[in-house]
Amino acid sequence: MRIEKNFSLRPYNTFDVDVKCKYFVESEKEAEFIDFIREYELKPEEIVLLGRGSNFLFTEDFDGTVLYPFMQGIEILSENAEKTSVRAGAGVNWDDFVAWTVAHNLWGVENLSLIPGHVGAAPVQNVGAYGTEAGDCITIVEAIDIEKGIKVQIPATDCRFGYRDSIFKKEWKNKFLITYVVFELSKQARPKLEYGSIKEELKRLGDRYSLQNIRQAVINIRNSKLPDVCDLPNAGSFFKNPVIASSLALQLKSQYPDMPLYTVNESYSKLAAGWLIEQTGWKGKNLGKAGVYEKQALVLVNRGNATGLDIVRLANEIKKSVFMKFNVWIEPEVNII
Repeated sequence: MRIEKNFSLRPYNTFDVDVKCKYFVESEKEAEFIDFIREYELKPEEIVLLGRGSNFLFTEDFDGTVLYPFMQGIEILSENAEKTSVRAGAGVNWDDFVAWTVAHNLWGVENLSLIPGHVGAAPVQNVGAYGTEAGDCITIVEAIDIEKGIKVQIPATDCRFGYRDSIFKKEWKNKFLITYVVFELSKQARPKLEYGSIKEELKRLGDRYSLQNIRQAVINIRNSKLPDVCDLPNAGSFFKNPVIASSLALQLKSQYPDMPLYTVNESYSKLAAGWLIEQTGWKGKNLGKAGVYEKQALVLVNRGNATGLDIVRLANEIKKSVFMKFNVWIEPEVNII
């Protein structure tokens, strides 16, 4: 187990914000975390559970303990003619996991290619893209109950997966340290191609709807829209796509015929936050050292030594602009600390 004091989190957040935590604790072993948790009896408000930090924005130093689970390994637990159960460590790079599933001809998470972060963050955020969410395939979340200091297995039915949401972001925030995630993946082809420009990209790749081609199409699309965090620090999509009453959505659609609109159910519809932001003129604009990426208005970027507060100020100005123009509030997808 690695324990550091007054530790810089700059390498552990993709916004490249220069902040420190009081203590940093890293391990690949569940038993070591259990012993540590039992000894120090940490409270939820005293900790942050961190993976790669691709969905965090730190606004100041954290006067507490950061727990960094780094369990590795991907293994097949069971399989039959139709499905395969796969267990992956919380510290496995998410895109490496997706690549592994594609290499083993297993369907389910290929549309989630190139999303930054670790496997352990997938159930917390219920990461999603192009019509797929991680929660669609998760069956069990293995974790350490921080209050009791014991290992537990949480079935997916208890995780309350929603749009970029789960119980781990609400009632169970900072109460369970995720160590492994179990996925049920399909051996049968089940491509999801109705979202974004996947079909168009597949045509450029030869119109073959194979796992490998779908993964490559998603990678190509993401690379064309999103900056590499190593070149331009960011946290991917900063805002959630707002879900609003269908009555309001139809009113807006009558005013803005080009507005993307997606039906959720009979009562609610989803709007594209990136489109809303672009219509307010923020795309490609900067506010101090923080800015909006010129190729995708959903992405806020650190133009160079921006603080977390710089990025929050920009986000708040964008939220106000969208509300004034469309009467719609957009909310951050990123965890702000």
